[in-house]
Formats: sequence, C-alpha cells, structure tokens
Amino acid sequence: MTSTQAGAWDETLDDLDTRRKRSYAMGGAERVAKHRAKGKLDARARIRALLDPGSFQEFGTLVGGEIAADAIVTGTGEINGTPVVVGAEDFTTFAGTIAPGSNAKRYRVAELALRNRIPMVMLLEGAGFRPTGDHYGRTPTDLLMQAQCSGKVPIVTAVLGPSAGHGALVAPVSDFRVMSEQGSIFTAGPPVVRASTGEDIAKEDLGGPTVAIPSGVIHNHYADDLTCLSEVRRYLSYFPPSAWSYPMPRPDDPDDPEVTGPRDSSELLEVVSRDNRRVYDMHDVLDIVLDTDDWMEIQPTFGQAVICAMGHLGGHPVAVVANQPQVLAGSIDAAAANKAAHFIQVADSFHLPLIFLADNPGMLPGSKSEREGVLLAGGKMFAAQTTATTLKLHLTLRKAYGFGSMVMSLLGFDNQVAAFAYPGATMGAMGAGALSSASGADADMAKQLRDMELAASYYSAEMMGFDELIDPRETRNQLLFALRRGLYSRQATPEPVQRTAIMP
Repeated sequence: MTSTQAGAWDETLDDLDTRRKRSYAMGGAERVAKHRAKGKLDARARIRALLDPGSFQEFGTLVGGEIAADAIVTGTGEINGTPVVVGAEDFTTFAGTIAPGSNAKRYRVAELALRNRIPMVMLLEGAGFRPTGDHYGRTPTDLLMQAQCSGKVPIVTAVLGPSAGHGALVAPVSDFRVMSEQGSIFTAGPPVVRASTGEDIAKEDLGGPTVAIPSGVIHNHYADDLTCLSEVRRYLSYFPPSAWSYPMPRPDDPDDPEVTGPRDSSELLEVVSRDNRRVYDMHDVLDIVLDTDDWMEIQPTFGQAVICAMGHLGGHPVAVVANQPQVLAGSIDAAAANKAAHFIQVADSFHLPLIFLADNPGMLPGSKSEREGVLLAGGKMFAAQTTATTLKLHLTLRKAYGFGSMVMSLLGFDNQVAAFAYPGATMGAMGAGALSSASGADADMAKQLRDMELAASYYSAEMMGFDELIDPRETRNQLLFALRRGLYSRQATPEPVQRTAIMP
C-alpha cells in the first residue's frame, strides 16, 4: 500500500478514534471523579482489576452513539488464564440504565458465554430500564439467555453499588453473588418505593448488605470493589470453563507432597471431642483435611449450621458440605438446607467432587423451624444431593440422625464413591436421649439405649452400612485415596447435567 493510499484512511480513522474516546470517557471526567471520590472504581477500572492484565477485548464500544457504550462496558478477557465474558454497568453514564442498545449488549454477553462455553461475570451498579419511551417490541432479554447459561457455564455477579429493577435480576439467577460495602440491591429503588407505598427508606436499609446477606440474595460480602473482584477471581479458580469440561488441579503445587500428598491427621483427635455432647469448630477440621487452610467459604454468615466451602484435596478442586456443631449443635435449619441445596447443584453442574462431613442430630425441630419451612428446604437439599451425578464422598464424624443423615448423603445405594465413619459414631432415627424421653424409658432402659447407640457404628459396619470405620488420624488419607480412585473412573468427556435453572 502506498503512502497516498494509507493517507486516505486518516479522516476515517480519526473519526473512529474520536468516537472510541467518547465511549472510553464514560460519563465524563467530572462524573467519573465524583464516582471514585466515593471509594468506588469506575466500570472500566473494575474490568481491569478483574481480568488478567492486557486480556480485555471490548465489543459494543459504539453502541449508544452519544451515550457512552450505552451505559454498559462489555467484552471478553481472561481470569487466571481462562477466557471469560464480562459486562460492567457504568453508573456515571445515565446511572447505568438499560436501553435497547445496552439490552442487546447484555444479551450478547450471555450468548457468547454459552456459545464459547466460558464463564460469565456481571458487575452491577445501575438503575434498571431507562425511561426513554422507546418501544422494545418483541426483542430478546438478556435474562432469557442467562437462564439458558445456568448450569452450563459458571455465572458470577458482583453488586458494587445500587442495583435496581431489571439489572438487579441478573444476581439471583447467578451461581455466586458478592456485594461490596457500598452495594445495594432491590426490586425498585427508594424513589419508586416512596411513590408506590409511601415508605421513606434509604437504599442501604432497603437492600444493602444488612438486608441482602440475611435474605440470602447475596452470598458473600466484602469491604470494597477490589476485594470483591479478587474474590470473584478466586471463586472461578475452582471451576472449569463450562459443564463440558472438568475442573483442573491447581497449577502452583500439584507435585508438592507437603501440600497435596498423604499425611497424618492426628490433630483431629484434639479437635473432635469423643463426647458427642461437646461442641467443636468444623472449620478446624477443614483446615486439617484439605490441602491448605486457604479454602473459600460460601455464605459464611447465612445458614451457619452448615458450612459450604470450596477447597483442594490432593491438588484437585472439591466442594465441601459440613455440619457445624457450634451452631444449633449441628441441627440443619431451613436457611442451612436452602444454602446447601444451591451449593450442591452448582458443584454438581460443574463436576466438582462433593465431600460431606456429617455431625448433626437431625433437622432442626420446633414451631419456629416449621414456620420457616424446614421440611421443604430439607427436601430441596435431599433432592440436590441424591440426584447429583458428580463424585460423592461421605464421612460421619460423631452422629447423623434421621433425615439430617439423608440430606448429608448417608444413605445406602446413593452412589457414593466412599462412605466412612469414626468408631463410636451414632446414627438412627433419633439419639438415645431423645428416644428415652419420647418413650418414657426408665433408668435401666435409658442406659441400654445409650449402650446400643454407642455400638451403632459397629452394627452398621457389620451390615456394610459404611465402606469402613476409620481412625480419625486416617481421615485425610482415606478421603484423598477414595477421591483419586473416583477421578480415575470418570468418563473422558463430561456433559451438562440435565436440570432446570439453578435458583437460590
């Protein structure tokens, strides 16, 4: 090409450059500065913090014309070397609202995630649909495509400011949802609430962390944008790009025997009391059993009677569902069961092995628990775990009674790779104390019931109720070896699990 021919492009390329710069400027220097003065990153800075350096490739830059990127920045990039597609609402431009152009971009984000079989990340801070008067007609909505993505590609949402209306609906249809201290999420914001109901309420009280975390709408809460985005990266590190592939071992220490290899678990003798009536912290058990104590808990302050965590065993990503004796003595309430049901479904969808650590006296009884729908929630958890097709491993540490044992995968013919228990573990319809009280047993009968309870693990072992009764010092190695055998048996290429959209 001659210099004359190249020069003919100058005017056209200058025009393109001008239009791009207008989009890159978002709502303008003044609005961006005001936004950042609140301690928040702007949409483009959030994307830079989320993605691997230099990996962002934008699409839809010129959508919206004079309205920069039509108030949402979209594109593809990489997180920990894995391709992802991302959308970040730009609150500095028309409050991050949605118009026909930005609606098309949002749909495209989900469409590319499913087409390319890669994770989808949405960064929310927007006021819902823009009151432009434009008619959307029979146009597709992004939520339609996002529902198609559910269970096929990991979907993660970060709420980093006020999120209302249609945009807010992205979060509850996601697998993992985080919020910053300045985040809030609601069906409609304070002005609409005031006009509709007369209630005068601040956005923090309507849908901030103190509301969204206890309600279960948001899973994890962090101080600021950077921490939220860092935790999104961490969460996705446990997952494969899609349901058409398996999670991979962590790349940093796969051959380090001090981290991923067999080792004695003697510390558990100090952690887990032999007396079933004494509490202990299940977090300490996870610290000992998993490769390192740097595992990630999901919804740590919601449904605390069950711990749901992502970690590594033998370098391989695993999902752990564990009873927490420090909360309700490990009894499973409605919140804990709902949390676990969603967690199990997500883990199963992306072929993460499930490890169940049981130590509970059953589902939480009582009028309050019944009013909260404990049976319905327990049914959801049971359905999730018993239909899971991923590898399942079970260990009863001290006790597992009634339906509480079944939701924790202590059930014969339930397709476990391995089922273990500690000697002295007690199980059955209910504990000896409860049975004695319910039956009006005298002292001699109560003692007999207690003796039978203590011998239950051996009776169960004699009838092949478990694969093996194990010494607590063997815990990590028994789980590790069983996991490795199970991984060896998997089919060469996985397929998505057939189920409806994953919901909280």
